[in-house]
Amino acid sequence: MAEYLDVYDAGGNCVGQALRSECHGNPALLHHTSHVVVLHPESRQMLLQKRRMDKLIQPGKWDTAVGGHIDPGESYEAGALRELQEELGVTGKVALTHLFDSQIRNEIESEDVRVFGAELAGPFPFQESEIDEVRFWSRAELDEPQNRQDFTPNLVEQLEKLKEIGFYPEK
Repeated sequence: MAEYLDVYDAGGNCVGQALRSECHGNPALLHHTSHVVVLHPESRQMLLQKRRMDKLIQPGKWDTAVGGHIDPGESYEAGALRELQEELGVTGKVALTHLFDSQIRNEIESEDVRVFGAELAGPFPFQESEIDEVRFWSRAELDEPQNRQDFTPNLVEQLEKLKEIGFYPEK
């Protein structure tokens, strides 16, 4: 089934809908997404997901544990909570902290992203149709160059920003 997203101009005005594939690498067709960086409340490790190998977008790459586009009329926070439920099976009240906003402009995605933080321990009955594996990573693992080859470019950028604001888990 084709996936259509609400698309926005650089000023944040909705200009209609477009196929998700048309948004890739096209800064004139931006979509809005939420990402949630999940930290374990005790070990301070970061939860990441690996996309299924049959996914069209960066298959087999590790990325932020939760993320997805905002539905029409949905707030960034509501979208983040919906994605937590859909992807990781998290239900109930979850405290989200707004960490930062970013703009992703590359050949894979053209989107405006609101990044939230949450502390959750799991276990997570993750969405197997989308995700092959989820696991907590230590900061040392996240910093190893050989692992970064398996991260999405968007995750590498987010890790740098998380370090800047002091949200990155300790070694």
